[in-house]
Amino acid sequence: MSTHRALAVSAAAVAALGLAAPVAVARDGMNINPSNIVALPSVIARGGQLTITVDGCPTGGEATSDAFPRTHLSLVHGTNSTSKGTATVHRNARNGSHSITVVCGGKSLTNPAAFTVIGGVQGGIGGSSSSGATPTDMAIGGGLVAAAVLAGGFFWLRRRSEKRI
Repeated sequence: MSTHRALAVSAAAVAALGLAAPVAVARDGMNINPSNIVALPSVIARGGQLTITVDGCPTGGEATSDAFPRTHLSLVHGTNSTSKGTATVHRNARNGSHSITVVCGGKSLTNPAAFTVIGGVQGGIGGSSSSGATPTDMAIGGGLVAAAVLAGGFFWLRRRSEKRI
């Protein structure tokens, strides 16, 4: 229950920060001054896709982090200076907070705690982070097949003996 509360509090904090941050406006379309780096969702699992938005970047740019490969940002249609890109988080990214650095027109800006990576959950038998059949799944399936064969054989033998009476 505390994990849900922590996620809700962090989402509310990111939303409040995004609404309170000043928006950079380019006067002539060539004023390059990156600001307000936003990563959504702010809490993401390994292998998930992250949308990065930055204001004050009318020519596009690049976003980098230790949690995803270099990602190209392109101008959002209908805006003068907002750029956006999509990055896929590495499957082996470490859990915790990660930074994003954006470079636009030779100027860079870093958001030190842009998003948080959470890992897979290993819950009970089989865990949700494995793929394919596990040895436990194979043992359960084999036991069910063996029980079906025995029950079928018993039923068949019983039917044969009834015909003789």
